[in-house]
Amino acid sequence: MTLEDYKNGQVILIDKPLEWTSFQVVNKLRWHIRKHFNIKKIKVGHAGTLDPLATGLLIICTGKFTKKIEEYQGQIKEYTGEITLGATTPSYDMETEVNETYSINHITEDLIHSTAKNFMGEIEQKPPIFSALKKDGKRLYELAREGKTTEIKTRKITIEAFEITTINLPKITFRVVCSKGTYIRSLAYDFGIALNSGAYLSELRRTKIGNFNVKNSIKIEEFITNL
Repeated sequence: MTLEDYKNGQVILIDKPLEWTSFQVVNKLRWHIRKHFNIKKIKVGHAGTLDPLATGLLIICTGKFTKKIEEYQGQIKEYTGEITLGATTPSYDMETEVNETYSINHITEDLIHSTAKNFMGEIEQKPPIFSALKKDGKRLYELAREGKTTEIKTRKITIEAFEITTINLPKITFRVVCSKGTYIRSLAYDFGIALNSGAYLSELRRTKIGNFNVKNSIKIEEFITNL
């Protein structure tokens, strides 16, 4: 691949590793492209944030293709993951410690499957307080870490599929197909409430964005080696 190729625009599918932020991936790739071609500047961006505790498909765009980012961000996404029932965390995932525990004695396989059906279609969802959304110029997770509470408005999202793939209480695994703007952490939290218990997201992997599949992605190290 030549420098002109990267400037004219490339789509790079990366399998984001655990504990990396999406920005760290972008910065790493940008740094290596600049170093390899001995240049000072090149546009590199990602099409849709993945939380540090999530793995999977991250679309990276270079050069002129950074103009396509919004188009890719708007596409349908698929995730697989694990929800732990019987407890909640302030961040709705494992970034923060468990703050409440609940009984799961009443939860049956039938209840889990029937409750999942109630989340299908267009629903109202409140984003988590620990999110990168901005309020008054500050990211919500910054306010949350300062212990400040803030009113978060619900938003309309669409869940096209919410399939429970295995049940091994307190853990269940799932597959979700959803619209842009869906927070799987919020889905896990709301699912716990709907089960008259609590829940948090204990594992998440993004498998598809539109027609892009994580099966066709590469590791960061592989990209650097192939430069």
